[in-house]
Amino acid sequence: MIHPVIETVVRRMGECGLHFASPPLVIGGMAMEYYGLRKSGADIDLVISAGDYDRLAAAYPDARKDIYGDMGVVIAEFEIWRSIALLDYAFLKEDAVDCGDVLMVSPDRLLLMRVCAMEVEKYRRDLELVKNWYYEHHRNPAFLAEAETHIPDYEKYHGVILGGAYEASRHDNTGTGKETKPAE
Repeated sequence: MIHPVIETVVRRMGECGLHFASPPLVIGGMAMEYYGLRKSGADIDLVISAGDYDRLAAAYPDARKDIYGDMGVVIAEFEIWRSIALLDYAFLKEDAVDCGDVLMVSPDRLLLMRVCAMEVEKYRRDLELVKNWYYEHHRNPAFLAEAETHIPDYEKYHGVILGGAYEASRHDNTGTGKETKPAE
């Protein structure tokens, strides 16, 4: 079953007559929605190869857009970029999910793009969403469970406990969960 985001992007590309030699990379809000982080806005952001960009820019010279050297073309709801923060297609497509007609940017590259734009409030909020996604999908549950037993000490000592001297939780830091006596 095709993901609804991919279905939308591919359908709209067809309706707009957009064809590329290399599969375009889906980024931005559509990528955020694909990973279940938030709903996308109305636009569809893509990154394409330099060759595909040159052909598209030549076909739509009045639709070109330049943001600090990131060259793009705006067609209908599409913003189609040669680069983001001057990071090109070859770099941004690393570890992308192959969805057939398009690639979906990897979570790592999505995070990087949000970091590059974090001075913008919208992207700072997205950065928080991506960080939480990583936590939910990749934190070690055993480490998390142990850390939660020490929350009162972390709060008291600003997150840093030296020498396993936990006061409130009376546990050591060996991962065994054994009770210990506080240092005299």
